[in-house]
Amino acid sequence: MQKLTSFIRIQLWLCIIILPAILNSQSLRFVDEVPSPAVENNVYKTAAFTTPPSSPVRTIGEWEELQGLMIAWKNSGSFYPTMLKQIVKSAKQECKVYILTDNVSYVVNYLNNTANGGSVDTTNVVFLNNIQFNSVWCRDYGPWSVYTNDVDSLLTIDWIYNRISRPLDNAVPLNFGNFIGTPVYQNTTAPWDFVNTGGNFMTDGFGTAFASELVVEENGPGNNFGVLHTPAELDTIVKAFMGITKYIKMPTLPYDAIHHIDMHMKLLDEQTLLIGEYPQGVADGPQIEANLQYILSNFNSCFGTPYKVIRIPMPDDNGAYPNTTGDYFTYTNSSFVNNTIIVPTYNIPEDAQALQIYRDALPGYKVVGINSTASIGALGALHCITKEIGTSDPLLISHQKLEDTFDTLNGYTVNALMKHRSGISAATLFFRTDTTQPYTSVVMNYTGANDIWTANIPAQTVGAKVYYYVGATSNSGKSQVRPMPAPLGYWRFTVLGLASLAEHQNNSMEVLPLFPNPSKGITCLPYKFYQSGNFKCWVTDITGNITATIYEGKISNGERKFFINTESFSAGVYFVHSLTNDAMQTQKLVVK
Repeated sequence: MQKLTSFIRIQLWLCIIILPAILNSQSLRFVDEVPSPAVENNVYKTAAFTTPPSSPVRTIGEWEELQGLMIAWKNSGSFYPTMLKQIVKSAKQECKVYILTDNVSYVVNYLNNTANGGSVDTTNVVFLNNIQFNSVWCRDYGPWSVYTNDVDSLLTIDWIYNRISRPLDNAVPLNFGNFIGTPVYQNTTAPWDFVNTGGNFMTDGFGTAFASELVVEENGPGNNFGVLHTPAELDTIVKAFMGITKYIKMPTLPYDAIHHIDMHMKLLDEQTLLIGEYPQGVADGPQIEANLQYILSNFNSCFGTPYKVIRIPMPDDNGAYPNTTGDYFTYTNSSFVNNTIIVPTYNIPEDAQALQIYRDALPGYKVVGINSTASIGALGALHCITKEIGTSDPLLISHQKLEDTFDTLNGYTVNALMKHRSGISAATLFFRTDTTQPYTSVVMNYTGANDIWTANIPAQTVGAKVYYYVGATSNSGKSQVRPMPAPLGYWRFTVLGLASLAEHQNNSMEVLPLFPNPSKGITCLPYKFYQSGNFKCWVTDITGNITATIYEGKISNGERKFFINTESFSAGVYFVHSLTNDAMQTQKLVVK
């Protein structure tokens, strides 16, 4: 009996101690210790919630912290391998790259090949070869990351993909959500069924979303999905599943066949719209401008102030535009990947200017151009073939950056929303007025309400350029800064003097130096408008003859960039004239 008891104890010991250790060891070896590349071929679940989350949710802004970037890569069909390789090369330096693929060895060999931009290793790359899919366009069918109560649990939201012919794509969010271990909430069952595409959804991270009216058409009468909702019902659905309280829908564009807003618009942060701009009257330019004016006239940013607008050219395709058989060349179809932003380029002179516009708008970010001529004929670029996956432990920081000021007597108050599920233990403001000198740090104090922390930058003298950023540490020990690339990244403002104030009160515009100058191609003309009103801008040659009219019409206050293509101009000296109701200025332009 004693021997039997001992034998049973040994068997129990083997079951309780050894067997789990063996299984755990095998599991670890499979997931974590497998030689590069890491291949994940789990069998995924098929269950999800079809009713809204019980807690309020918030959909992430694209500039927030990511745990990974997802792409889809087959060894056949139109999957643009050179583009995908360059995406992996940049993104793997910032986060995990999740690659859906049906052929791991093909992708690994393509990455390792020294052609097409050099060899790329598979460090930080995870291959998912058991999630089946149809197409490369994972922006449109991929999972959406939302957080309960702003910063708590990460959830995955799954819409009905607006391509009936791609059923495997439609199943990707469910399978991927199960792979990363998040609850999945599906918009597949009435009254919460919802047809949409990711390229036609853009959010500020604080409850505002933008879309074309394609979303109304595909959920309205006569659609092919058996779904029927009014625009008001769509508002209710995205509020319940995505936390969207302001769903801004705009008319579709005449020459954009897919009607996705990411082809001509991008949010760079909570208050800044990057808008594609055609030459006056060309292609979709008039409708894009009408949609923008609708936004500016009816909606404010989450800070309660007007949106800032940055213009970026929509270049021609060998002299043709979408209304004249040209491909839909666009620079707004870019993707944030933590401290990097990847931007589509087309091997044309305008590329350099577009990348510079991004660098000026996003100081400190690594701006990487990736040639997208392979995919743009199919109406998609980098944003269309990537999908961001939010971090599982977000530390949310949001700040409305300070504007230029005339105040030389009072400090400049910096308020920032800082939030983590464990709470914030400390926050710091960093500032400097000389980029060659270190930052000065100032302790930020909690205001006692709404997760707002505050500190002051001391008053500065006239002409000072102030560079600053903020950081926070949670009670759990996590640290985060904003802008995310800080200290290389920063916000900035200038202290202007009374002379500047008088000048701005007397003049409705400030004409900034045009660039590049000398020019031979797309040239940028930046302005600051201090009043709304009429504006005209035109070019004359040295004899006074009008060579081109750049813009004539109404203008709103704020920063604005106009563009002119001088490629057809004869070499020589020209003059760019700018006229408002109360001011006229002229700049010299040299064409090579």
